[in-house]
Amino acid sequence: MKETLETQKLVQTDGTVAHYVRINGVNKMHNWDGAALIPQGNKRQAEYYLFGIKYTKDQWLEFKKNVNGVPFYKTAAGKAAGARV
Repeated sequence: MKETLETQKLVQTDGTVAHYVRINGVNKMHNWDGAALIPQGNKRQAEYYLFGIKYTKDQWLEFKKNVNGVPFYKTAAGKAAGARV
């Protein structure tokens, strides 16, 4: 069975921002680029999740620092492809 990953960003009417990743039809809180949950737009109460597991900001920063290379959803070829040499 082929594994599929799909990211989503949901913004509710009260200003709450939530980032999800859908793995084989199961939604889990996840965001490599910042907080996965920002309740009512208040960044001081932001919560950090990776694949559904909650971390403190310091733990999240440590995980982000240890990531090698470009994430699977970003490509280095996008910037280099349009450059003239």
